[in-house]
Amino acid sequence: MRTKAVALAIAALCLGTAAYAQTQAPTGPAQNCPITHDQLATALKAAVKPAGGPSNGGLDNNEWAAIVNRDGNVCAVAFSGASWKDQWLGSRPIAVEKANTALSFSLDGMAMSTANLYAGAQPEGFLFGIGRTNPPNDSIYEGNVEKFGTPSDPILGRRVGGVVTFGGGLALYNNAGLIGGLGVSGDTSCADHNVAWRMRHALNLDHAPKGPDRDKKDAIIYDIGITGTSKSGYGHPRCAGKEADIGNELGAAVSGGLLR
Repeated sequence: MRTKAVALAIAALCLGTAAYAQTQAPTGPAQNCPITHDQLATALKAAVKPAGGPSNGGLDNNEWAAIVNRDGNVCAVAFSGASWKDQWLGSRPIAVEKANTALSFSLDGMAMSTANLYAGAQPEGFLFGIGRTNPPNDSIYEGNVEKFGTPSDPILGRRVGGVVTFGGGLALYNNAGLIGGLGVSGDTSCADHNVAWRMRHALNLDHAPKGPDRDKKDAIIYDIGITGTSKSGYGHPRCAGKEADIGNELGAAVSGGLLR
């Protein structure tokens, strides 16, 4: 009887080990990535001031950017500085989660930016609690930090999850439909949105069919009034700098109502 119990315990241990190994599979480039690492890095550097691009109205920091494919697997991560040390390290996982969020809550016929989720995610909003529905797994923190943001980033090929409900994540569309998600992080959320908007346009992956705003689709909507209520239900607060002005110039923002 004891021998049988030991055998069952060993079998269970082996099954558990196999399951763990399956979830911890070796990383590598995910299939069907909308763009390459070099394309992502080039677009990011062209969109931020420290790397020679324009101001986005916020802190003008270096930034992280991440891409997930249509299946939600991370397939490219890049930074705009000279090394991983030039950006907020905490923004790498945020960029990945923004990319996942934008993909996960968009459809072929309807684009939703992470900025569009802000108002609904607040208490009494129609999406309240959404931030806890798809928690990121621990693989987002694993691996050699020296490889972060490179073509060998240890997160590549993994479906990380995560939900972020402030600006910086956009769904990616070609002429056929939804093909992935882009996340940008490292500055104010409003500036992150502007950077992502510039990048998506430069990559020619901005063919979103429609969004919460009739004209500007999944643009960030600055319509949260002094009461904290969004007139559209998809609003986002303004940040402290000139992000909204620059967003309006880019066509990346919609302003209306009494803004906070």
